[in-house]
Formats: sequence, C-alpha cells, structure tokens
Amino acid sequence: MSLDLRKREAAAEAIKLVEPGMLVGLGSGTTAEHAIRLLGEQYRAGLKFIGVPTSMASAGLARSYGIPLIDLPAGTPIDLTIDGADEIAEADLCLIKGLGGALLWEKIVATMSQRMVIVADGTKLQPRLSGRIPVPVEIVEFGWESTAARLSHMGYQTILKRDSAGRPYRTDGGNLILHCRINDLSDPAATERALSMTVGVVETGLFIGLATTALVASAGGVRRIDAG
Repeated sequence: MSLDLRKREAAAEAIKLVEPGMLVGLGSGTTAEHAIRLLGEQYRAGLKFIGVPTSMASAGLARSYGIPLIDLPAGTPIDLTIDGADEIAEADLCLIKGLGGALLWEKIVATMSQRMVIVADGTKLQPRLSGRIPVPVEIVEFGWESTAARLSHMGYQTILKRDSAGRPYRTDGGNLILHCRINDLSDPAATERALSMTVGVVETGLFIGLATTALVASAGGVRRIDAG
C-alpha cells in the first residue's frame, strides 16, 4: 500500500469520531486533506457539522464540498480537530508540525480543541522527537535576518523556507518560516519555550501537550495511540 493510501486509511478512521452538530477543526497538509474530503462526502450524505479551517487551502477545500465554516469565536471550544504532523513522538504525542507552511493557525485551533486527533502514516512515528527533521519556526518579516542570527547563536542551524519560485515563503498570516535544525530534542517543552521567547518569533512548530490521540496507518492497519 502506498503512503498516500495509508494516509487516507488513517483519515478514514479519524472521521468516524465526528458526530452531528460538532464544531470540527480542519487541519492542513496532505493527510488532513484526505480527512476533509472524506468529511465532505459525509456532509453531503447528511452528517451536519461546522468546520474551523487552519489554512486558506483547507478552507477552500472544505467549501468545495459545501461544509459551512466559521472563524474561531472567543471562548467557544472546538469539539474535535483532525490534523496531520511531520513527526509524532510515540512516548508522549509531542509533535513537529508546519513543514508545509501552516503553523500558527493550526496551533491556535489546537489550543482551543477539546480533542486533537493526529492522522499520519507510519513513517511519521518515532519513539521520541528525534531531530531528524527541522522544526519550523514562524517569524515576522521585519528584521528576519537578525531573528535567524539569534537562533543561530542558540545553536540552531536555520534555513529560510522558500516557495517553488525560490521566493521567501509567506504564511497565510503574511509571516516567514525558518526551518531550524535542532539536534537535541530530549526536552521539547524547554526547547519550545526557548524558541518562543526569542524576539521576532511568532510561533513554533513544536506542539507540546496538545494531541490527545494519534491514528497511525502502517502495514498492519491503523494503530491508535492515546496520550497518557
């Protein structure tokens, strides 16, 4: 089975958790797109819910199926968010997210969610966050080179994310993304705090204590991992 089919398999399990009348966070990225498409089919078949998109791309895909969308209202919890991840720590469900470019909006939705379900193929699962992939960090454009220098002085190798035309990639919020190579992620919460306290940083791709469940598809089927 291809990785794409496994992503769809994980997404198919996740949407079974959506119930009528729910407020559902709609994640971003290739795996989350499978979930949105499957939810769109369910919506057309009669499952009524309201979506909260985490990116313009997710919003456009949801609208193509007729899913009603709202901006996140103050004080209103999201019942369930379905999203993907670039890396999942099996031990504690800490995540690295945002390599595709969506990050800040995803974290805002995640923090407002009663449950956050991560869907992924088995290649994304590691015993703990490994440092094998960079951590995306969203930064403001003004003085971005000085922000990158500050992160470099902290021991992180940084590369500015660029689009397919070679221009600096801009998030839906108009910010830039630095990919930070962090060799030591033995204490991801401490690393997240250090990054967040750096002047110029808007948000980090370290999602700590937010995921409640991971549904990971591999050759043996879809495995469910719940946060302890």
